[in-house]
Amino acid sequence: MTEIRPRRSVLSMPGSNARALEKARDLPCDVVLIDLEDAVAPETKAEARAGVAAAVAARGFGRREVVVRINALDGDHGEDDLAALAGAGPDAVLVPKVTGPDALVAVGSRLRRLKVPGQIRIWAMIESPLAILNLADIASAARDVDVRLACLVVGPNDLVKAGRLRPGPDRAPLMPWLMSVVAAARAYEIDVIDGIYNAFTDAAGFAAECRQGRDCGFDGKMLVHPSQIATANAAFAPGTAEVAEAEALIAAVNAPENRGRGAIPFRGRMIERLHADEARRTLALAEAIAQMPA
Repeated sequence: MTEIRPRRSVLSMPGSNARALEKARDLPCDVVLIDLEDAVAPETKAEARAGVAAAVAARGFGRREVVVRINALDGDHGEDDLAALAGAGPDAVLVPKVTGPDALVAVGSRLRRLKVPGQIRIWAMIESPLAILNLADIASAARDVDVRLACLVVGPNDLVKAGRLRPGPDRAPLMPWLMSVVAAARAYEIDVIDGIYNAFTDAAGFAAECRQGRDCGFDGKMLVHPSQIATANAAFAPGTAEVAEAEALIAAVNAPENRGRGAIPFRGRMIERLHADEARRTLALAEAIAQMPA
């Protein structure tokens, strides 16, 4: 089993907000997502870039994953973003407005030329109808070692606008697109993050959308405010009963009388080896979460 990194809560913050970056070092989110793209005005991008590179290089984020959303390489700032981040060492760079694999290949190539270590990964924003249509090609880039693709992130606001959708509280019109992103991520064994919930003061609505995202197969959710962290962490973590169930299932599969059997009875249902694999992943995720800052 590949290493599992909890990505339940992906807290987004502007790269121009030095105070927020400092505060993030003590927040219980799994991922600190620093934005150099939409959240930073053009006239302040150079200053924000320098500040973000310094903050990332200074470390101090503990086990939190640090991801920086860069500007597009075909624009005025993307190349400078990558150059500044090359020596800073974030855990990943998030590429915006991906519509096909070419942008990811270009970023991977640029990172290689900058001699950026291979453990620094690439995440991709899925935020347009064209990206939805090209999901298989985008996600398949994960098979290319030089591309380093590790995660897809949904941009629901852009999808809703471009699709002229009216999603409502249950996001029904958006669900086929969301599930397509999940399917692409699972097909190529990478993670997938649900997008933001705009009404950050609506705690009940946010909790409901977290549960929906979890049930749809997302690994976590992008957040816009620290008040959302605890809810996301709880929703996307295995509960006590789920962990106990996983432990019991693995014990049943490993019992001497069940060795060599393809399917065995377990608590009123039949289970197969694939259920044991998922149970082991549940336990590994719970163990990884236990090591995250509270």
